Amino acid sequence: MKILIMNGPNLNLLGTREPGVYGHETMDTCMKNLREQYPDITLEYYQSNVEGELINKLQEVGFTYDGIVLNAGAYTHTSIALLDCIRSLKTPVIEVHISNVHAREDFRHQSVISAGCKGVIAGFGLDSYRLAVEALKIGN
Repeated sequence: MKILIMNGPNLNLLGTREPGVYGHETMDTCMKNLREQYPDITLEYYQSNVEGELINKLQEVGFTYDGIVLNAGAYTHTSIALLDCIRSLKTPVIEVHISNVHAREDFRHQSVISAGCKGVIAGFGLDSYRLAVEALKIGN
């Protein structure tokens, strides 16, 4: 099984960015933990602050991988281009958020990309990524 974990804008700053919202753990630590928990799954990681690069990567893996875990960051709320891309893929995509977006600012309550995703996981910190991997593992 092969899964891509993908993060969008500003998530390269995990561990230092708004630790009250996102915690102190880095994505490197999260990926290390996930790889230890799921040694039977190939877990790759990709992050970009650029919408078009996220789309290019989704198209690159979206027909051959077994799953994609996507935290699109702020693009979640604005990117019809990401939605169109997700809908065109064969690979299931699970939308993930570290924080409970429904307990935050009003503009974060609406996701443009959810309509194309298999499911949405939010509010469990970096454990949201593990929950998404587990969902993909069970679903395949």
